[in-house]
Amino acid sequence: MPTAEELDVEAIRADFPVLDRRVGDSDLVYLDNAATTQTPEPVIDAITEYYREYNANVHRGLHQLSQEASIAYEEAHDTVAEFIGADGREEVVFTANTTMAENLVAYAWGLNNLEPGDEVVLTQMEHHASLVTWQQIAERTGATVRYIRVDDAGRLDMDHAREIVGPDTAMASIVHVSNVLGTINPVAELADMVHEQDGLIFVDGAQAVPNRPVDVAAIDADFYAFSGHKMAGPTGIGVLYGKERLLESMEPFLYGGEMIEKVTYEDSRWNELPWKFEAGTPPIAQAVALDRAIEYLESIGMDRIAAHENSIAQYAIEQLHAMEGVTVYGPPAGAERGGLVAFSLDTVHAHDIASIVNDHGVAIRAGDHCTQPLHDTLGIAATARASFYVYNRREEVDALIEALDAAREIFA
Repeated sequence: MPTAEELDVEAIRADFPVLDRRVGDSDLVYLDNAATTQTPEPVIDAITEYYREYNANVHRGLHQLSQEASIAYEEAHDTVAEFIGADGREEVVFTANTTMAENLVAYAWGLNNLEPGDEVVLTQMEHHASLVTWQQIAERTGATVRYIRVDDAGRLDMDHAREIVGPDTAMASIVHVSNVLGTINPVAELADMVHEQDGLIFVDGAQAVPNRPVDVAAIDADFYAFSGHKMAGPTGIGVLYGKERLLESMEPFLYGGEMIEKVTYEDSRWNELPWKFEAGTPPIAQAVALDRAIEYLESIGMDRIAAHENSIAQYAIEQLHAMEGVTVYGPPAGAERGGLVAFSLDTVHAHDIASIVNDHGVAIRAGDHCTQPLHDTLGIAATARASFYVYNRREEVDALIEALDAAREIFA
C-alpha cells in the first residue's frame, strides 16, 4: 500500500453538495460508499451540460448535436480504456452496471462455450451478480460450479485454489475486492493459474476500480467489470472490459438497433466492437458523466485515494475492536484491505444497528450485502457495513462509534 500525501479532505468534501445535508438534528455521515458513492459537482455539471447543450442520439444523425454527442460518447470509451489499461475502445463495452456485464459474458460466452464436464470456479466471497449468474448458466449447460474456500482470516485459501483449478476449468469468476470482507484478492496470480489450464478469468472489479489503480493488462484479465455509481459517477452505466479477440469471437447478448451493420429479411451482420454489444440507445449522458468522474478521480490520484481509504478503514477497525461485543470480519488490522468494514454487535441485530445509527445521521448498510452464502459460511444472517471514500474523515468514524454505543445501550 503506497503512503499517500495527506489529502485535503475538506476541499474534496466541498465538491459533494449532498454532504452538507442534515439528517434530523445531525450532520449527515455517509458511510455507505460500497453501495454507491456520492457525486461531485463536476460530474453533475457534465450531465447538465449534455442535456442543456447537445442532447441527441449517437451514431444516427448528421446534424450538429448528434455529431457532438457521438464524439463525447466515443471519447468516454477512450477515457475508460486508458484508465484501466485496455488496448483501446474496442475492448470497452458500456453496460447498465457490473451485474449486466457479468450476465453479458455468461450468456454471450457461457451459453455458447460451456458443456458437461466443464467447471466454473468461483469463490465463497462472490457477490450474487457472479454466483447466481454462473449457477444458472451451469444448470443450462451441464457445467459444474466449484468454490475456492475462504480461510479464517477472510482471505482466499490459495492452496485450495490450486487444488480445484485444473484442466476442466473453463471459466473463473473472481471478485477483486470483497464487498463484505474487504479482502483484496490476488487476481493476477489467479489469472496465471487459470490460464495455465487454458481457462478464462472474469474479474468483478466493482469494489476495486473506484478506489485503487487497476491495470487489466497487468492482471491479464480476460474480462473485467465495474460500475460508474461506485466511483463518483452516475447510476445507469457499467463497464465490461474484454480482450478484443474474445469479444470478436462472441455472439451479441442483445439485439436491435446500433449493434448491427447490415440487416436483410433473411439475415443480419453485426457491427464492429464495441458497438456490437451496445444494442439500442446507449447511456449517453451517463457515459459523458463517467468520463468526467474519471477525470475527477485522476486529478486526486488513485494511489492517494487507495491510501486514504485504507487509513480510514484501519482506524475504523481499531475503534470497533476496542468496543466490547463487536466482531469485525475480514483480514485483521494492519493488513492491506479495501475501504470497508463489516461487523456485528452481539446484542443487536444488524438491521437495528443501521436504524439506530441513522437516527444519529450515520448512513451504513445492513444485511447480507448480496452474499448470502458467504454469510452462511461466517455463521451469521446479516452484518452491518461501514464503507469509506475519498471524502470521509476519521471524525465520521468517531460519530459511528458514538452511535453504536447508543444502540448497545438501547438493547442492554
